[in-house]
Amino acid sequence: MNLRAIIVDDEKHSRETLKNLVDEFCIEVEIITAESTIENAVLAIKAHNPDLLFLDIELQTGTGFDLLEQLDTINFQVIFTTAFEQYALKAVKFSSLDYLLKPIDLEELQKAIEKAKKIKDKEVYHKQLETLLSNLKKQHPKGDKICLSTSDGFEFVNIEDIIYCKAEGSYTCFILKNENKFLVSKHLKEYENLLGEHNFMRVHNSFLINLREVKKYIKADGGYILMNNNDAVSISRNKKDDFLQLWQ
Repeated sequence: MNLRAIIVDDEKHSRETLKNLVDEFCIEVEIITAESTIENAVLAIKAHNPDLLFLDIELQTGTGFDLLEQLDTINFQVIFTTAFEQYALKAVKFSSLDYLLKPIDLEELQKAIEKAKKIKDKEVYHKQLETLLSNLKKQHPKGDKICLSTSDGFEFVNIEDIIYCKAEGSYTCFILKNENKFLVSKHLKEYENLLGEHNFMRVHNSFLINLREVKKYIKADGGYILMNNNDAVSISRNKKDDFLQLWQ
């Protein structure tokens, strides 16, 4: 399946570099046009009805998210591009959406396009975009959601409903208040970076906990943490002082 795509980036060099990469190495994608402003991009999207949008997060006329907010319907997929590991990129990761860091790596570009070609459930994809835009608005911080990509599909989880996360090799297991468990094919380190600002703490190589879900700290047997669901969580010796300071 060939994809018709639009590039939105306010830097001429970035637009030309991405177009050249796609034209030469991604023959299944046709670049219809490349735009530098939100206004022109909105007009191009309405005129061409693309399958795919390469969207820079930071534009001189606003953000890529501002562009999405101006559209009544989103009938295309989005691959975000950015030169910065900033807060907005965290929001993209929370939604399990694809992004490319500049300078764009060809292999990462091809992987993102391949994923875009395979997306079949547009309803779930639109929910990912909705989650992204909702999290960015930050009107209800406690209502922030994270999208987890599991072997069965996508799960949209309220961050406050996560009790803790446990490393399972190269996977991460999420344990929730409703007793559900979700296994995600990403390292625990990835979620340590994402959830750190949401009162989560890495207390052990294998555990990332929601500090609001700690029932008590047990000193016996070298010390361990009892969570609100009565699961016992190990704590590293060098993490005890930091944990007790943050929790108490």
